[in-house]
Amino acid sequence: MAPAPKTAPPCCDSSDPVVPRAASAAVPAEAEVVVVQDWKAGDRRAENQPKKQAAVAPLIRAEPSANMLADLFQTKEIVSSGPGGIHCAPRSILSNISFNVPGKALGSLELWLKALAFLSIHNSYRSHPEKRDDHEIPPPDCRGHADNPPVVPILPFWYIILCFRVTGMLMHIGVQTMLRAQSSHPLDPLSAAEIAVAVATVRAAGATPEVRDSMRFVEVVLLEPEKHVVALADAYFFPPFQPSLLPRIKGGPIIPSKLPPRRARLIVYNKKSNETSIWIVELTEVHATTRGGHHRGKVVSTEVVRDVQPPMDAEEYAECEAVVKDYPPFRESMKKRGVEDMDLLMVDAWCVGYHSNADAPSRRLAKPLIFCRTESDCPMENGYARPVEGIHVLVDMQNMVVIEFEDRKFVPLPPADPLRNYTPGETRAGVDRSDVKPLHIIQPEGPSFRVNGHYVEWQKWNFRIGFTPREGLVIHSIAYVDGSRGRRPVAHRLSFVEMVVPYGDPNEPHYRKNAFDAGEDGLGKNAHSLKKGCDCLGYIKYFDAHFTNFTGGVETTENCVCLHEEDCGILWKHQDWRTGLAEGRRCRRLTVSFICTVANYEYGFFWHFYQDGKIEAEVKLTGILSLGALQPGETRKYGTMIAPGLYAPVHQHFFVARMDMAVDCKPGEAYNQIILIVPHLVVEVNVKVEEPGKNNIHNNAFYAEETLLRSELQAIRDCNPLSGRHWIVRNTRTVNRTGQLTGYKLIPGSNCLPLAGPEAKFLRRAAFLKHNLWVTQYARGEDFPGGEFPNQNPRVGEGLATWVKQNRSLEETDIVLWYVFGITHVPRLEDWPVMPVEHIGFMLQPHGFFNCSPAVDVPPSACELDAKEGDKDSAVVKPIPNGNFLSDLELSLVVGFAFVFIFGTFDGD
Repeated sequence: MAPAPKTAPPCCDSSDPVVPRAASAAVPAEAEVVVVQDWKAGDRRAENQPKKQAAVAPLIRAEPSANMLADLFQTKEIVSSGPGGIHCAPRSILSNISFNVPGKALGSLELWLKALAFLSIHNSYRSHPEKRDDHEIPPPDCRGHADNPPVVPILPFWYIILCFRVTGMLMHIGVQTMLRAQSSHPLDPLSAAEIAVAVATVRAAGATPEVRDSMRFVEVVLLEPEKHVVALADAYFFPPFQPSLLPRIKGGPIIPSKLPPRRARLIVYNKKSNETSIWIVELTEVHATTRGGHHRGKVVSTEVVRDVQPPMDAEEYAECEAVVKDYPPFRESMKKRGVEDMDLLMVDAWCVGYHSNADAPSRRLAKPLIFCRTESDCPMENGYARPVEGIHVLVDMQNMVVIEFEDRKFVPLPPADPLRNYTPGETRAGVDRSDVKPLHIIQPEGPSFRVNGHYVEWQKWNFRIGFTPREGLVIHSIAYVDGSRGRRPVAHRLSFVEMVVPYGDPNEPHYRKNAFDAGEDGLGKNAHSLKKGCDCLGYIKYFDAHFTNFTGGVETTENCVCLHEEDCGILWKHQDWRTGLAEGRRCRRLTVSFICTVANYEYGFFWHFYQDGKIEAEVKLTGILSLGALQPGETRKYGTMIAPGLYAPVHQHFFVARMDMAVDCKPGEAYNQIILIVPHLVVEVNVKVEEPGKNNIHNNAFYAEETLLRSELQAIRDCNPLSGRHWIVRNTRTVNRTGQLTGYKLIPGSNCLPLAGPEAKFLRRAAFLKHNLWVTQYARGEDFPGGEFPNQNPRVGEGLATWVKQNRSLEETDIVLWYVFGITHVPRLEDWPVMPVEHIGFMLQPHGFFNCSPAVDVPPSACELDAKEGDKDSAVVKPIPNGNFLSDLELSLVVGFAFVFIFGTFDGD
């Protein structure tokens, strides 16, 4: 019979909270080990124990394996060394104790050591009850079960030494104890708190109150770290915990104890001086602000950028509209056109671009386009159906004044088009269809993807989701888990970095319509909240996006990025005609997307991940046409007449995808740092017809010819559908089972080039549109094809066209693909009043990357699913455990029981 509990020693404060065994006991982000100093033989009195101050050591991370068994071991533990062994209170021996074994591969080691310790403790106090003494019994209110208090065992020193010797052998020499410095991955988008700290830090650095008051915050974005920092984070601090990055040699590199602090990059416009500056702020103690403390940001650098204008802001657009409406000559011109109610007018401020020295960035300028609704009390009326033409307005956006105004030509307002609206049913004077039945997308067992913060795993794919005000959605660290070959990277970063929309009408004001929607406005800043059932179907995981507004406040767009699965038809199928037996699989894809509105147009940007290793980039175009007004009886060949007095000019939409590739890149070591070795080369493939002769006697032969693109100038290429042209990025140090280099190929979709003369003004700023493919050697800071500030940019060919003049080598190096793809839009009546979606994109496809089809292991689909009534509102997304917890647990129990069986019967003294 166990002895009755004694009075609790002071080392276990009865005021500590008791955690019920059924409660959740996830390990905290920074676990703690409480180590009490050695007790002397005559110093074990209870009244002396409070003098033994505990040393608290934050550990590298909280292992998920500990989370599994944490419900068995709760609250704090006391670990102390004393005569004969280590005295432990087994209330939380697994929840907080860590052996500091980094990496998924060694995660099971930590778990079995913990399980071993618990099982041995359990065996010890059952086999040797005589070793319990008054000092080793925790009080009833500190252990969770008052009716049957556990007894703290004594583990022999030789037993503990054996455990740590085994640990040392398996950990290899060189593994260091590391501290987790932050809870955000180096690539996570800035949080609202981080943005607020960055803005406050910059504002506080202003020299005078006037300078601080004149600051306008155009963009606050994460300054992405060097690639070796990302590799370090993914190796030791965050999923996927790549054990391959662990040093395996004696005297290996010293592993840093923490990651560098995150940094923010701010573009600040001084409204008083018309200057643009770039600030770098180090974010050291951001979370102090959420607890009522002071911000902890530090200005690392600041630079004034001359002769540029930053992107426009929504607040400026609203001010511009108000200024124009209040301008007396403008009001008089509108009266001539029969409009006196200024609430009917829509003033869209368009950047002036650069056509002459009058557009130089010494002034911040806009030339608005004007439209007029017919009803002021109808917020959903299509106001773009009545363009106002003949009025020239130039606005100084710095001082918010009209500096040029001219009513050049009287063009009557087009009559109200009865088909102009797109709202439901009677609100557009129409009738909706009545035969559309509900379509429910259900997943009874939940989604197949798992999300941990911004880290996503799905069907062997894993990647991180990012978001910026300019690009919108960014996909980081894309990799595929390929069986025994482990995690194989494909790309370091994917995003849409620019889009340009040039119009083909040479008349005023349409020739000036050459919008750089990313560089002049910002795709991310114009993104909007997505709605379930409309923008996305099924089980959905949403991600919010945080931005700064023009005055430095933080705004959040909820449900900005959508993550969900889609059925995509047949993945593969074959039927044996002899036996009639067939095998086939349904195709499923994971889609990550966002949608933005830039004035009249909507753009949906999608990245699709497939089970066969493909990655598809897709843009969906919809929204309302940008129209022009016609004189009675007038026609124009540069557009399509949509309604009486109304026409839509021809135009093009161009998009630029930037792909920082990392095909099969491997970790390496250099200068005591973890680096990524990216030995790439790029080849162009063209299918050619064999010349008639002895090698083609039947005149049917054709073959694929590869050309190595050795330098940046050689890699300026265009699409050629007649030869099936595509490009392959290969890793020069990894081969497949046939000895060929592994690679991924870029397969173009439908495409075009600018339909403009070589001297077109918009091509000064968009020289990158002249070719479909550019390949550059990776260089930090080369992020946007037209340079960072295309708004009113007077410099010719800034960006890609200038960078490639260095003609850097593309062999055995880190490369970036810039793919330019576009669509020529000749409007049709069916595009009115709102345009059905147009699709455009391209594909990244494995080429010799796998040894066979990676989709052959997709299981058959059930022919019938149990129907469940209703549809859940949102998905319950399973968090990603940092490792395979089932196999870890099984291994732990097996090894633990083996050790207990072998050593558990030995005398502990």
